[in-house]
Amino acid sequence: MEFKDYYAILGVAKDAELKEIKKAYRKLALEFHPDMNAADDAEEKFKEVAEAYEVLKDTEKRAEYDELRKYGAGQKQGFTPPPGWQSGSQNTHWDGNSEDFSDFFNSVFSARRSRQQPHNDPFSQGYTRADYPMTGQDAELEVPIFLEDTLHSSAKTVEFMQSEVINAQLVKKKKTLKVKIPQGVVDGQRIRLKGQGGKGSQGGENGDLYLHIRLVPHPLFDVQGHDLTITLPLAPWEAILGTEITIPTLDGKVKMTVQPNSQTGQKLRIKGKGLKRKSGNGDLFAVLKIVNPPEPDERTLTLWNELAKTSAFDPRKEWS
Repeated sequence: MEFKDYYAILGVAKDAELKEIKKAYRKLALEFHPDMNAADDAEEKFKEVAEAYEVLKDTEKRAEYDELRKYGAGQKQGFTPPPGWQSGSQNTHWDGNSEDFSDFFNSVFSARRSRQQPHNDPFSQGYTRADYPMTGQDAELEVPIFLEDTLHSSAKTVEFMQSEVINAQLVKKKKTLKVKIPQGVVDGQRIRLKGQGGKGSQGGENGDLYLHIRLVPHPLFDVQGHDLTITLPLAPWEAILGTEITIPTLDGKVKMTVQPNSQTGQKLRIKGKGLKRKSGNGDLFAVLKIVNPPEPDERTLTLWNELAKTSAFDPRKEWS
């Protein structure tokens, strides 16, 4: 198994702040997003970038990864976690893997114990053998989903550790399951799969498997419930004069008119271009942001100087 250097993947220093990590992720995700890059390896690179961000944006996961990195930073192939390694993060309840992330991610962050209720554990009260039906342990599994995949139902192959009592011993075995993810799922949604958790003992029912949906951060869109938000950069003259803009959505592109004299922070609503929900779709909001040319040429500077001399506009008039 290859060790993944998430800092190198995002091109940031190991002491980078979260805002630097987020900026690097958005830049790379935009570059490799399959909808914007036709290269054969674009999707794999996009997933790799998303995986790196998934770890480094999370304080607990990042701390665990930094500790593990001491052992594996110099290894490219043949990496295995050190003896006794077990991920201790509790905020995501990860106890399995997903086909969207690498073997390294799944190996490192799939060592978490399944959540369990005390009455589900036949050994929690010191019993050596249950002589009555015992319900199996419930298992919880985090499933990363790309925003585009929420537009329709999809099937995903997941793996998790299924518990079972054998000869009065609690053992765990890897279980592979193909699960259906319904369209319109949102971040944090919990899906119950009855009877797919740990096996019951002495004739008891199996526990349940709970899927926790985690939407993978998108390079363009921020999620607010079923609505999406995108930042729409405008040149100063576009904001003043107005213009027609082509805006990307999850399922194509739409044209919108920006009215003259638009301001930074104003929102344009694109109805029905958000995430799926039971009754219709959410909306997409384009937030205007006026952006100055980074290096204006001589002709542009001349025009700005002429405008500065002739315009009576005073943005600080209220200070007087």
